[in-house]
Amino acid sequence: MKVLSIQSAVAYGHAGNSAAVFPMQRIGVEVLPVSTVNFSNHTGYGAWRGPVMSPDDVADVITGVEERGAFAELDAVLSGYQGSEGIADVIIDAVRRVKAANPNAVYACDPVMGNARSGCFVAPAIPDLLRDRVVPVAEIITPNQFELGFLTGTSPDTIESTLASADAARAMGPDTILITSVERPDREEGTIEMMVVNGDGAWIVTTPHLPMKANGSGDVTAALFTSHYVRTGDAADALARTASSVFGVLEATHASGASELALIEAQEHYANPRMEFSVRRLR
Repeated sequence: MKVLSIQSAVAYGHAGNSAAVFPMQRIGVEVLPVSTVNFSNHTGYGAWRGPVMSPDDVADVITGVEERGAFAELDAVLSGYQGSEGIADVIIDAVRRVKAANPNAVYACDPVMGNARSGCFVAPAIPDLLRDRVVPVAEIITPNQFELGFLTGTSPDTIESTLASADAARAMGPDTILITSVERPDREEGTIEMMVVNGDGAWIVTTPHLPMKANGSGDVTAALFTSHYVRTGDAADALARTASSVFGVLEATHASGASELALIEAQEHYANPRMEFSVRRLR
């Protein structure tokens, strides 16, 4: 399996491709990473150095990959943090060209724009670009609950309203919606959930909610879910494997007291997830 992954890169710590690439590689995926930014560290520190890559430079790298004949071998394109608003057109064009070379390839978009606690942390034009232009060409999207609400103009909180928001997102174009950081008022205390909705049904998984900030965990989640789902076509199994792996890395990070994900130390959780969390079918 081969994935073209277009997202940010950081030298220190783990976010964007610097979080997503290794877990995919550890489960046997060949990853072709393309950077949208090349930062010293993720922006959650409040200060960082390094360039936002120009759309022309990103497009040039992707064209070089195409010239090696790689597009016909790609199973998926994955995109995350876009950096600048011009990257949207580059990604859309890359997806079109990959699908021309391999009609079976899928596009998975992690519509990174913010979260419920921090609000939006991307350039002001990007959320609208994601909603209006990028998401409609994707087969898979992996928003958190906050991002799902923005994309659909809804306020998901209960299971029912989150399912309705996912259905609204599916009406925009994508078939499969993975919703992360689902926090409903009636959930068991100390838990957090993930939900997946597609044409075959809807499923939810509940895990403990660890009291920590976990920059990059959404990037790991999107990468692992996309890889498992594209490989097997089984959304419930992909959800179970992803939840187990991500909880494993978060648990290891929390135990270490580190501020960055224990991405390397927890690698066995990617290769051999414990599958300790049951997935419940909602419909």
